[in-house]
Amino acid sequence: MDFRELIRLMSDGAFHSGEQLGEVLGVSRTAIWKQLRKLEALGIQVEGIRGQGYRLAQPIELLDGARIVSHLTAPARQGLSRLFVEMSLDSTNSFILRRFSQKAGHGEVCLAEMQVSGRGRRGRQWVASLGQGLCVSLGWRFDTSASHLEGLSLAIGVEVAQMLESMSVPVRLKWPNDLLVMRDDGVLCKLGGVLVELRGDVNGPCEVVAGLGLNVNETPTLEELPQPVTSIATHAGTVSRNEIAANLISRLLAMFERFEREGFAPWRDEWNRYHAYRDMDVDIVQGVQQWQGRALNVDGNGNLEVMRDGRLQKLSGGEISIRKYS
Repeated sequence: MDFRELIRLMSDGAFHSGEQLGEVLGVSRTAIWKQLRKLEALGIQVEGIRGQGYRLAQPIELLDGARIVSHLTAPARQGLSRLFVEMSLDSTNSFILRRFSQKAGHGEVCLAEMQVSGRGRRGRQWVASLGQGLCVSLGWRFDTSASHLEGLSLAIGVEVAQMLESMSVPVRLKWPNDLLVMRDDGVLCKLGGVLVELRGDVNGPCEVVAGLGLNVNETPTLEELPQPVTSIATHAGTVSRNEIAANLISRLLAMFERFEREGFAPWRDEWNRYHAYRDMDVDIVQGVQQWQGRALNVDGNGNLEVMRDGRLQKLSGGEISIRKYS
């Protein structure tokens, strides 16, 4: 029995007896009870009252491929090669990378309800619980060289930030690929992040997987996270993960086509508008070295300009991390 059907039945807020659930799903009451235990093991709270039955403590909107496609823009429907909606994966990025190994992948999108070995930047692990976040990866084959793709993760961040801003989420961007929200007390909380993985020849073509982890209803676990976290629902109220997914896919498919023609420059000013640390003193960690500087703007290639001891330096990604100077 696929417990997605069980979740859908129980997400209406009403109590359902084990017998009723079993009749609808064509299984025994014992099988229902076992599936309920599995749901609890996945972190889904199930309420049970003797004589009334069971219900989910909080409704869960599962991802639905048909519903997502129905909300795509017309150009996105044409540009989307294939949409995968999986219950559980190691990571959506790894899934699309494997598709590229099978001579597919271009224009394909993968979403997962649960991600057990998702990767964040600098080797951190991003683990999303069932039905709470949004884990999505998009594959694209660029005919251009890898150097032309500088700033791609920043452009993705801009597209996501614009979507979130339209939902009244006070989003900020942290170089090079974090999405943040500033609380009323000035503390920056992590909302999500972008991970771009690239492989191919230096002079092209290049296969790119753009992964996005976004906290929708609940904050997933990110190991060794040096800051608090937040979610879209915290700031925008109840939201539809399927509609968010469709909006993201539509935006990113259009963005990838434009980025191949024009590079990062069209997104530069918008990125600087969302810049979380603009004109602030920051700590910069590069390998075992740490130094201080003042964060300025990003340039047309997505490099972060930093003033250090009266001299302008440019940071170009890699294993570099910045945080507000304390």
